[in-house]
Amino acid sequence: MGLFEFIFLLLVAGVCGSIGQSIAGTSKGGCVVSIVLGFIGALIGSWMSRTLNLPELFTFTIGGESFPVIWSIIGSVVFVTILSLLTGKK
Repeated sequence: MGLFEFIFLLLVAGVCGSIGQSIAGTSKGGCVVSIVLGFIGALIGSWMSRTLNLPELFTFTIGGESFPVIWSIIGSVVFVTILSLLTGKK
């Protein structure tokens, strides 16, 4: 994976994390938090899709690796919602 692919992957993860935060109703952190949420959301969302035998929806192939955009957003929403419930803050 080259530098351009890595930067594009960070950009896609950041957008997915930001959308997930917006849907969940929180806006904590900045770009780095959104990127981390995007990657965590991709892990959680991919796990959910495999567990429920659902198809991968709208994936980007970046540097030979696929990034599940829709499942990343769904996973980010789930993760942020769980964190909000545990911390009791919005």
